Amino acid sequence: MADVLLAHCNHLYFDRKQARKMQPYPPLQPLLAAACLRRQGFEVALFDCTLEYSDEMFSQALKEHQPRLVALCEDNFNFLTKMCLTRNRELAFFMCQTAKSTGIPVVVNSSDATDHITDYLRHGADFVIFGEVETTLQEIACHLLRPSDQALETIAGVAFLDPATRGLRINAPRELIRDLDCLPLPAWDLIDAQAYRQAWMSAHGHFSLNMVSSRGCPFRCNWCSKPIYGDSYQFRSPLCVAEEMRFLKESFAPDHLWFADDIFALSASWTMEFAAAVERLDARIPFKMQSRCDLMTRGAVDALRRAGCADVWMGAESGSQKVLDAMEKGLRAGHVHAACQNLRAHGVRTGLFLQFGYPGENWDDIQNTIEMVRRTEPDDIGVSVAYPLPGTKFYNLVEAQLGAKKNWEDSDDLAMMFQGAYGTEFYRALRDALHEEVAWRNHRDFDGEPPQELSHLWRRVETLEKTCATPNPTPLWTCC
Repeated sequence: MADVLLAHCNHLYFDRKQARKMQPYPPLQPLLAAACLRRQGFEVALFDCTLEYSDEMFSQALKEHQPRLVALCEDNFNFLTKMCLTRNRELAFFMCQTAKSTGIPVVVNSSDATDHITDYLRHGADFVIFGEVETTLQEIACHLLRPSDQALETIAGVAFLDPATRGLRINAPRELIRDLDCLPLPAWDLIDAQAYRQAWMSAHGHFSLNMVSSRGCPFRCNWCSKPIYGDSYQFRSPLCVAEEMRFLKESFAPDHLWFADDIFALSASWTMEFAAAVERLDARIPFKMQSRCDLMTRGAVDALRRAGCADVWMGAESGSQKVLDAMEKGLRAGHVHAACQNLRAHGVRTGLFLQFGYPGENWDDIQNTIEMVRRTEPDDIGVSVAYPLPGTKFYNLVEAQLGAKKNWEDSDDLAMMFQGAYGTEFYRALRDALHEEVAWRNHRDFDGEPPQELSHLWRRVETLEKTCATPNPTPLWTCC
């Protein structure tokens, strides 16, 4: 019997793109929440649906563990949870209703639940935790499972239906944890590490695990949603991060790590101390992370490489300064080129996130982005289209244009949900052509001609550019 059964809804095979990539990572946030509950003396169990799921499996987990509380806790360090994909929401509603039907109270924490509190309460959740999960979940568990004088109305960071009036009650927000070093290590024993290892080895020939060094991002791109941490940025000490790397190295022997931070190595001094701590503790493991182009200076890249950095993903977004300014990205187009040069000089692979379809972007802007990719020659790219997320300035700009479809089915959907310059078919064709070209450039003979298939893809883009243009696209967003 468990006091609390933690679960999440990110099943790999519900997402075509993620299934093709086959890079499954354990649900880090639930593992951290579980470790915090254990520290308070609670017995915990985990229903991890990442690699395997059926409705019957969840029902069986309820019977097996007989929990007194179900905590549906999404991995807030996984960027896919911010997109609030439709299939994940449907699964969350099913889990809430299934647990509720057996008389077990249900608490939910996710970006989607934070943005749609009433919907989750209507579909079986008893409580929605908005903001950071660890402390609030501990207090709710104490309130429900132990004799406690703390009134529900005094628990910060939780929303629920008032028992007397059935009206929605949203308590005061909770302050964020400032000292992240006080958190325990994730409860790694709750996952089947061998299953993750086997999935990675079968697909890639190496095994990767995930961890985080910070929470949040202080930059304010106006399309980026931050329902959990807002504009705050809290970071762990370099030594604490290096010690966890050594723990993973000794306990699981991963070949690779993924730092799931929104932005890694924000501070140059932190990065230098981190590299020194990794070297001193012999904690070095090749890792991948994401950051900003303007942070990838020569000194920072040198330190990251010494610490084991093998891949850096950066949000380049667009090769058009006009579009970058409209996004309030705070970048110059030249930052992308300088960052790619610094990374290449240190032998670090480069990935660029690209975003098309932002309001006001036209064919000239798109061509600037294509040319940027060709000049910088990244090792990989990620292509998306502008995705309206609640709570952002961008969402407010296009909200009146949104129809019934407000979320993608999965991360490969790439549907335009507002009046962009072009339709969905054009952007999907553009994605296919760019991905194919980057793959060709990274594997070609330098004197080789583009393959016929690549030429065909670009001809299709050019044809759709003429036929998929939409009348009266949303004008350029400006905040001035």
